[in-house]
Amino acid sequence: MELLPDSAPDLLRNLYWITLLAVVVSSASGVLKAGEQRFDLFGVIIIAIATGLGGGSLRDMLLDRPVFWIHDQVFFIASIASALLIFVAARLFHLPRRFFLVADAAGLATFGVAGTLASLMVGAPWLVASFMGVMTGTMGGVFRDVLCNVPPVVFHSPLYATVCWTGSLLFIGMLQMQLDLTWAAVLAGLVIFLSRLFAIVYDISLPRFRFKD
Repeated sequence: MELLPDSAPDLLRNLYWITLLAVVVSSASGVLKAGEQRFDLFGVIIIAIATGLGGGSLRDMLLDRPVFWIHDQVFFIASIASALLIFVAARLFHLPRRFFLVADAAGLATFGVAGTLASLMVGAPWLVASFMGVMTGTMGGVFRDVLCNVPPVVFHSPLYATVCWTGSLLFIGMLQMQLDLTWAAVLAGLVIFLSRLFAIVYDISLPRFRFKD
């Protein structure tokens, strides 16, 4: 998919803020998961960084582009700041488990859109770009869960990567129809976020593998 050259400044600005939001909410979900394991402050920060920066780092390495948080340390600072904020808030206020699920869904949505857009901007084909959105949205959570020594949510939870891929494809489709980038990003992100929460509430998941008896 080709993007018009004169749209590049707007695209970069939108990508920057979408990615920053994704880092903050994903890092928060990492802190909440680490909290369930009762990690100390350093452990919490490491889990937050892995969650908030891991998926985008893998995407950038595969696309052979500068790793976003190394190129601009604001993202690294935002991840640490989010970790510290949630760490302190959890000690002062009661944070129910569903707060983790909401933060995780928000991170999935924002990173799914950001990963897709970043991939399109370096000329990735539309199907590859959509999968890069899925990878960006889910791999941080995989790193988080592996470090917390629990089965990755993406492999057994109600619709997770599926809704992310659907939202990424929807985002690309809206861009093809020349819909305003900001509106396309918001709508695709909302579809991912709300679909994920809907799947959790009603326990909707893909069929599981099993051998015939």
